[in-house]
Amino acid sequence: MAKNKRIAAARAAVDSTKSYPLTEALALIKSTAKAKFDETVEMSMNLGIDPRHADQMVRGLTSLPNGTGKTVRVGVFARGPKADEARAAGADVVGADDLAEKIQAGEIQFDRCIATPDMMGVVGKLGKILGPRGLMPNPRLGTVTMDVKGAITAAKAGQVEFRAEKAGIIHAGIGKVSFETDKLLENARALADAIQKAKPTGAKGTYVQRVSISSSMGPGIRVDVSSIGV
Repeated sequence: MAKNKRIAAARAAVDSTKSYPLTEALALIKSTAKAKFDETVEMSMNLGIDPRHADQMVRGLTSLPNGTGKTVRVGVFARGPKADEARAAGADVVGADDLAEKIQAGEIQFDRCIATPDMMGVVGKLGKILGPRGLMPNPRLGTVTMDVKGAITAAKAGQVEFRAEKAGIIHAGIGKVSFETDKLLENARALADAIQKAKPTGAKGTYVQRVSISSSMGPGIRVDVSSIGV
């Protein structure tokens, strides 16, 4: 009952017909988030694209200036010195064929997967498992690389991956409710800027159509697109 009252109060504080300036929307998120844990603040962007066409797909990585507030577990496919480098850099799981066997058995203990180029023969066989989870290493995203240390450091420091869903919507966390409003603002604009720069050649008309933000347990708040700086 208390939970229902909390949710109802949060919804009552939001005008569903209004598009709020980003700063105001973030302040509202912080004031209405009453869960017993530090909720994630998520931004959703509806784009004028059809991801079913290759020239309209939007996908990328960006580093948020104030991190995500989330502990990211990193798995690395590497052998020899590169495996040692990965462990020294703080990777949570490191392996080769043995790691592939664990994944095939359903044991996936990481949120980001990195691989050295020579390991893609092994990783490629896991496409049906890692792909749907958004975990497949990709050279265009910097997750197939010889710079294992750099990739791990970036992932741990608050690097966010974004990818448009079938309906052309991107969802990504931009921090925690406990973050100061200005830090959430910086993160939101960094993500929006990265998505703007990733605009595909096939996109026609208005690219960023709608933006909203929400906390893990809170209602969505529509944001005035002009206030996000894209």
